[in-house]
Amino acid sequence: MLNNLKDYHLILASQSPRRHQMMKELGLEFEIKTKEVEEVYPDGLSPKEIPAYLAELKALAFESDLKNNELVITADTIVCVDDWILGKPKDREDAFKMLSALSGKSHQVISGVCLKSKEKKVSFATTTNVHFKKLSTEEIDYYIDNYKPFDKAGAYGIQEWIGFIGINGIEGSYFNVVGLPIQKLYEELSKF
Repeated sequence: MLNNLKDYHLILASQSPRRHQMMKELGLEFEIKTKEVEEVYPDGLSPKEIPAYLAELKALAFESDLKNNELVITADTIVCVDDWILGKPKDREDAFKMLSALSGKSHQVISGVCLKSKEKKVSFATTTNVHFKKLSTEEIDYYIDNYKPFDKAGAYGIQEWIGFIGINGIEGSYFNVVGLPIQKLYEELSKF
């Protein structure tokens, strides 16, 4: 599959083990390479624009190093509830605050992805609506203490305990909530 990419050396610019796994499951061979990028975006961007902007920013960091046959894939995911943009929690208190804000509400998980070669750039964003039941303080504490969700936007992983007991519905891509809209990525890679 994806024979159009056979001449490309793929680079996944992500430290996320979940993204690594999904890319492997697509049957793609890729190298993992990251660059330090300050994840700052201009005021005035809508929640849907922020992750795509940040994914492009991450891809831009590779621009001067890219060889003719290389294709870098970058991604960024945010969670948005009540117009509050949630990235990764700074600490336990921040994680507790985020999960409390998500409790009993619906929110959006938005992932932006950028595909960049020397000649071409494609970026897109995918949104999934997620519905949480009302979480007890004990459930939030248990999850934070046992799963340490400090590397996840919104302080949770849908594929972990909190997802099993707390999420009572989603509209859109499950894999987007995990951190990579893999179906849309496959579509875009097949056209690249």
